[in-house]
Amino acid sequence: MAVSARPRQAFAIIGALGLALAATACSSDDDSSGNNAGSAECSAYEKYDGHDGKKVSIYASIRDTEADLLEQSWEQFVDCTGIEIDYEGSGEFEAQLQVRVDGGNAPDIAFVPQPGLLARFAEAGKLKPASADTKAMAEQNYSPDWLKYTTVGGQFYGAPLGSNVKSFVWYSPKTFKEKGWEVPTTWDQLIALSDKIAADGTKPWCVGIESGDATGWPATDWIEDLMLRTQTPEVYDQWTTHGIPFNDPKVAEALDRAGTIMKNEKYVNGGFGGVKSIATTSFQEAGTPILENKCALHRQASFYANMWPENTKVAEDGDVFAFYFPAVDEAKGKPVLGGGEFTVAFADRPEVQAVQTYLASGEHANSRAKLGNWVSANNKLDVANVANPIDKLSVQILQDKGTVFRFDGSDLMPGAVGAGTFWKGMIDWINGKDTATVLSTIESSWPK
Repeated sequence: MAVSARPRQAFAIIGALGLALAATACSSDDDSSGNNAGSAECSAYEKYDGHDGKKVSIYASIRDTEADLLEQSWEQFVDCTGIEIDYEGSGEFEAQLQVRVDGGNAPDIAFVPQPGLLARFAEAGKLKPASADTKAMAEQNYSPDWLKYTTVGGQFYGAPLGSNVKSFVWYSPKTFKEKGWEVPTTWDQLIALSDKIAADGTKPWCVGIESGDATGWPATDWIEDLMLRTQTPEVYDQWTTHGIPFNDPKVAEALDRAGTIMKNEKYVNGGFGGVKSIATTSFQEAGTPILENKCALHRQASFYANMWPENTKVAEDGDVFAFYFPAVDEAKGKPVLGGGEFTVAFADRPEVQAVQTYLASGEHANSRAKLGNWVSANNKLDVANVANPIDKLSVQILQDKGTVFRFDGSDLMPGAVGAGTFWKGMIDWINGKDTATVLSTIESSWPK
């Protein structure tokens, strides 16, 4: 799910200054049309030339400071090519995108964070296949694990953009050092550490799944992570596509494994109450008791780095950091759950194809990364350009050849399930409903 981040003004100022200097350097070589084509700084964008004065609209869920940084990331591209990019971010993106498409007012490009929604537009004939240049750029820069999510019916529709790693557990390095606790690298070590913390009189885990109309989604991430850790990636794929029923024993095993933590009164919910408090604790606030030593562990994605209180130092030697959510069976590899956006087009004008290709490039990935607060699975992204420690760790995990990546399962499922009965089922499960009943209810909702 797309989440607005808190401001990182320093990154924004540095990034804006860098782009301003670049624009100034280009200005002496301006062509007669007013853009900077032909300058040394614009050489990387020559392949996108020929569309001066054309406009391309982009619509997405990325808002506020993140939107400002995004627009800064393509300023030099705009300056050098003369293509004007009109960006709009909306908190009602998913619903309004459908309205706009149905009303004949689709944006040229959209950043879609749900492969299931993307597939629905593609199957309805609304999306334009990516150009040969975009496809070639994407294949150079992304692993097949990622590209399959925008390939529908054998047709490729676009490359990933931003990414996030969900397989993280947040903790306090300072507290761990004071208590002599070791960061666990196996599931058994994670449980042993949880038992040790509980025995010392502290609830080891804090969890929150409240998110307004989307309440329940953080719990689905737990189940997806445990599906990847108790089953093979192939079984995970079968589950998200209904190749196996939702109430299959393999899914029940993952849910019950998650329950050994989430429904364990000895383990949760530090700083908030017991198990049932999980359903009413907002996911944004759920990890904050770590800073007060009221809990020690919080499983949440890389984007949670932006949700700590202002002036919280996120680093290996800081107030908080995160470690990889350990595998249950290390022999099955290093499973990583994640999410992100995909750049797809509703128009195929040459200037739209040029922008779509550029957004799949290493130039854009590094331009955006230099502004801070950014993770991408683009293999041309230089980790040295990623300043935030948790973002750097995320990129290293995504670029690790041993990583077995799978996209957020609820975003792959039909909306009625992934953003409907699955979310609601997790609320019911936390509130006491048994595994078999919850899974059977979700199974019965899968579209026939």
